Amino acid sequence: MNTVEYNLSELRKEIVPYKPTIIAVTKYFGADKLIEAYNDGLREFAENRVQDALEKFGSLPDEIKRNSRFHLIGHLQSNKVKKAVGNFDLIQSIDSLKLAQLVSETALQKGIVQKILLQVNNANEEAKSGFSVEDIRREFSEIISLKGIEVEGLMNIAPIAPEEELRYLFKGMQDLKEELENKFSYKLKELSMGMSSDYKIALQYGSTMIRIGRKLFA
Repeated sequence: MNTVEYNLSELRKEIVPYKPTIIAVTKYFGADKLIEAYNDGLREFAENRVQDALEKFGSLPDEIKRNSRFHLIGHLQSNKVKKAVGNFDLIQSIDSLKLAQLVSETALQKGIVQKILLQVNNANEEAKSGFSVEDIRREFSEIISLKGIEVEGLMNIAPIAPEEELRYLFKGMQDLKEELENKFSYKLKELSMGMSSDYKIALQYGSTMIRIGRKLFA
């Protein structure tokens, strides 16, 4: 059994009660590892940088490109929006109203609907992008009214922190999702939370997508 196959098998055993989507993060790994993961049954892949993603995903065999979904999970710079829109099945890192508007405009120009998640920085980390909880409450109505985009849910990147703090942050995201759904009568089907170090905790608070890199490939 190869490394990816074994790691994936162990991961699947751990997440059985929750049934999240496993998103393989290939940021630090080559296309060969992505192909290996595909052959082991994974169909969702993510990169942090637009250019790296387009090069890596573009080099894949046609079968994999047809049958996989590709995610952008890193910060999206405004000057990369035209390259990103339409080339990712899901952009998880929309972190401001201004960026949402730009993605909307670009999608309309291309005649498509771009699926997105709204990244929330509920730990208020200065080094990380994301809406504050107050901003997303204030701007959510305007964002979901934009044409050319479909808001599928929320995403966060938790800090390296003690378990108690992680529980507080993940619970806060779960509560925020429910609050927005109820207040605006809008279904948010995805809650993307949890990476290799903290996915077990995130799953306990409603995560529907876990973003796994080194636990799969290392």
